[in-house]
Amino acid sequence: MMRIVFCGTPSFAVPTLKYLLAQSDFEIVGVITQPDRPRGRGQEVSFSAVKEAALAANLTVHQPEKIRAAANEELLRKLVPDCVVIIAYGQIIPARLLATPKLGWINLHASLLPKYRGAAPINWAVVNGEIRTGVTTMRIDPGMDTGEMLLEQAIDIGATETAPELAARLSEAGAPLMAETLRGLAAGTITPKAQNHAEASYAPMLKKEDGRIDWTRPAAEVYNRMRGFAPWPGAYTTFRGQSCHVWGEPRSSERGPSLPSRAPGTLLHEKNELLAWCGDATVLSVRLVQMEGRKAVKATDFANGARLKSGERFSYS
Repeated sequence: MMRIVFCGTPSFAVPTLKYLLAQSDFEIVGVITQPDRPRGRGQEVSFSAVKEAALAANLTVHQPEKIRAAANEELLRKLVPDCVVIIAYGQIIPARLLATPKLGWINLHASLLPKYRGAAPINWAVVNGEIRTGVTTMRIDPGMDTGEMLLEQAIDIGATETAPELAARLSEAGAPLMAETLRGLAAGTITPKAQNHAEASYAPMLKKEDGRIDWTRPAAEVYNRMRGFAPWPGAYTTFRGQSCHVWGEPRSSERGPSLPSRAPGTLLHEKNELLAWCGDATVLSVRLVQMEGRKAVKATDFANGARLKSGERFSYS
């Protein structure tokens, strides 16, 4: 039976943890996750999704403040794992810990490496309009997602799929892929493959300013950013000096005669539809608007309530 230490934090890692627990040839001998943190508006201290799943399965949970602390090297030696499965843990693993398990630290990454290395591969794949992504298992090394690749599975991205929806599908697909990877490593039937670093692209951690809508972008790009930055930072703009979040979709040219070009961000309320002009003379059909501190409302209700004037605009600044 393979002895596994499971290392992960968010909900993306949970399907793999549960899947491995259900297999008779794996034993989870310990779980490492991030310390409990204040979350949400009330800033109440809460457990990570992995900790909740681990406790429900009566597993022993370890929550080091810093994984590089010397005590964690001793912890791994005591647990004697054959491998560490690591998924979205949230801390860099120091090089001295990587050789402790004989099969290494095996990571599930949410892209087809070497594309989209980094903290937010799912978000940036959607933002960039990719139509295909996937999951890759790899043996981690001291670099940022630069380790040898083991197995991968490609998945198509739906035309209207949001980042959370895609993440849910990728996390489920990754669970059996991880099990297949571990069995293949144990049997010696997997040949690790070095990444082509020249083909690498990066998916940096999201920042609040990423969500600010640039209305000079074509409507399709604005829409991809709305999908990719859900639920945070979202897609937001300024109306009459106040911040607001916006959701919509590109207006198809098949829905009526072509509209005259207007300045990016210009709004038009007509025929129970709120339109916002974007770059390249494209138009976004706005569906929902949420003014800061208020609930989201239908775009037409927003326009009626604001008594929208001719020529008013969503602003980039």
